[in-house]
Amino acid sequence: MPTSSFLPIKCVLFDLDGTLLDTAPDLLAALNAVLVAEGREHFTLAQARHTVSHGSIGMLELAFGTEQSAADLQRRREIFLDYYQANISNHSCLFEAMPAVLETLESGGIPWGIVTNKPEYLTFPLLTALDLHTRPACIIGGDTLPVAKPHPEPLLLAAQRCGIAPAQCLYVGDAERDIVAGRNAGMQTLIAEWGYLNANNEHHGWPADGSLTHPAELLAWLT
Repeated sequence: MPTSSFLPIKCVLFDLDGTLLDTAPDLLAALNAVLVAEGREHFTLAQARHTVSHGSIGMLELAFGTEQSAADLQRRREIFLDYYQANISNHSCLFEAMPAVLETLESGGIPWGIVTNKPEYLTFPLLTALDLHTRPACIIGGDTLPVAKPHPEPLLLAAQRCGIAPAQCLYVGDAERDIVAGRNAGMQTLIAEWGYLNANNEHHGWPADGSLTHPAELLAWLT
């Protein structure tokens, strides 16, 4: 729960993959498309889920190691992204209880937005396919600015577009870069424990203001 030292929350910003949306099944399918092309065994969701927040490069390094050549990584990444773009919303959806959370924010007049490192050419088609593209007060992609998280500038731009001071914004994310970016932007930050976290509990050391085990718990921070 927030303490009395926090200003009231007037805007909620979300990371996308692993916080607002469960995109792991579609990203795993893209990884497995690369593995098929390379004649390798599929990965299971349990094997790859914790790497999803690290994007295509993180997932390819999980599958092929960090010593692959730049040419091999680029070739595999092109296969990955081509497949993902063509199959971007086959299984992706809002996390459980997130629809009710968003409806509560909207009915209470609290704007919400998205700040992700996913590039715009993937972010907007995904949100459109899920009929979410008109609801956020702002959508900041990984290439909206020359810098991306953990740099705070994307979050500061989101606050500006929402018309809310950063100190009265809450940022929720499932990666350390989310918490670092939010902290450096002067926002309150929460860890989404339902997201793509490692099982080793590294997130307990992140400089967040709190941690949530379920999306519905977010609503307590608004009071």
